[in-house]
Amino acid sequence: MTPEQLQQYHISEGMIMGGLVVYLIFYLFFAFCLAKIGEKLGMPFGKAFLMAVIPIVNIILILQLAGKPLWWIILLLIPFVNVVIGVMVWMAICEKRGRPGWHGILMILPIVNVVILLMLAFGK
Repeated sequence: MTPEQLQQYHISEGMIMGGLVVYLIFYLFFAFCLAKIGEKLGMPFGKAFLMAVIPIVNIILILQLAGKPLWWIILLLIPFVNVVIGVMVWMAICEKRGRPGWHGILMILPIVNVVILLMLAFGK
């Protein structure tokens, strides 16, 4: 390997690691917000955070918070249907938190979904 190739390799390696760190920060942020929503809906924070951090189990937590049956996980595996079901679930969570149901529709929009998540987790 030439020094230039070695340098490019290290730059690529650093970018991948940086991307993983950013992803981990966003994942933990989402888990924390989801746990705060669970706490506001009557679930202990520790249990909600543990469920929110574990993949697949966080879907169960979201369905529980929305008051939807667990078999809806199957519907979330079907393309296009999963978008509709996801919106319905977030609409139910918004309504339980005292927000208008249409806020759940906004959860499909990038950046706006972060604002809605913050409102649900830290709002009154």
